[in-house]
Formats: sequence, structure tokens, C-alpha cells
Amino acid sequence: MKFRFTLTACLISLVCLSANMASADDGWKNLFDGQSLDGWKVEGGTATYRAEDGMIIGKTTEKSPNTFLCKGPFSDFELELDVLCDPKLNSGIQIRSQIQPQDVSSLPESERKRRPGTVYGYQCEIASAGSHVSGNFWDESRAGKWWDDFSNRPEAQTAFKDNTWNHYRIVAQGDHLRSWINGIPCADFHDKTDASGVIGLQVHGIKAGTGPYEVRWKNIRIRELKPGDTVK
Repeated sequence: MKFRFTLTACLISLVCLSANMASADDGWKNLFDGQSLDGWKVEGGTATYRAEDGMIIGKTTEKSPNTFLCKGPFSDFELELDVLCDPKLNSGIQIRSQIQPQDVSSLPESERKRRPGTVYGYQCEIASAGSHVSGNFWDESRAGKWWDDFSNRPEAQTAFKDNTWNHYRIVAQGDHLRSWINGIPCADFHDKTDASGVIGLQVHGIKAGTGPYEVRWKNIRIRELKPGDTVK
């Protein structure tokens, strides 16, 4: 009887160890520890961020330009997170984005006009359901254009839901960028402008006399990709 108990205990231990090893070997890493903003840096504006109850909570500040909580750089990756955004606020997830340096003397003349600290580049949109653009990519503080066209994809236009958590999945692999919201395919395009850069969680600027509004993120994790990896 004692032998059986010992053997059973050993088998349970081996199963648990195998599960832990599989979890460690699947390539996923948490970008947020659920308790602090260690490893993240605020750029671009004066909106505030705090860690609370396993979430990152961003709060608007009047007279602030767009603000971003940044981490990176990252190149090729699969990113997943959940977001809950006040319907009166729009937000976004920057990927492979750049930060305007304090000293712009080495930049081409056309690149010197941005305010130092400005975050620019690919932004996966978070907006109210009625906007029909969530999941598309906006070229933030650069070309000021949408990278994809949702006009013929009604399922992408309605993937985002107000007043609830929405699950985002973003894949950046070579020049191919894609997004999903709640499992529904959204953006899918090719561009070679930026191969690497920061991930940034946006708190958008607001009009005077409005707000404050909040946007919340949780379950933020990333799996960096290697050449040849297949991601569906």
C-alpha cells in the first residue's frame, strides 16, 4: 500500500513537472507581472498608468498629447492581450514603433518636426464599436493613414464590443502584419517601413472639459518568432 502511494505521488510529480516544462518551452512570456510597471516606460504625454488587480490602467489627463506606456524593442512576434476601454475614449496598441529622440540633428529634415518623445508608427486601433475601425492599423504621428481597408469585411468592422473585455491578437512577421479581435480576423497587410520597435499602450489625448476616462489591459503576453515559424 505504501509502495502504491509512493508510486502515485511520483507519477503526479512527473506530470506536474512535464506541464511546467511545456509551459516554459512554448515560447510565451508575460510582459506584465500583474503587480508593477517594472520594465515599462511612459512616453509622449502626461496621462497616468498604474498596476491594479492584475491590470494596467491608463487614465487621461487634460491638455496632454497622446501618451504611451512602452516596452521593447521587439521584431517578429505574436502578441495577445485583453482590453477594456471607456466607449468615450479611443486607444491603441503600438507595435514596432519608434520614439522621437531629444536630439533630432541627425534626422532628415522631414523627420525633425515631431515633438521629442513622440511615439510613432503602426498602431492597432481600439475604439468604440460604432467606429468600425478597431483592429485596423493607423500610422500614428507619421503618414496619418489606415494600413488596411475594412470596407468589404463587415465581420472585422463589428468584432469589437463596447463595455466588455476584448481579446486582441497581433502577429508581426517579416513585412506581414495581422490582427484579430475576439478571434475574428481584422487587419492583414504587408509593409517594410519598420522591422523592429517598441510595443506601446496608448491613452489618447482628450478635449478640454471632458473625462477623465480610463482604459485597462490585462493578460499581456508575447511569443517572439524565429525565421521559418508558421503562425496561422
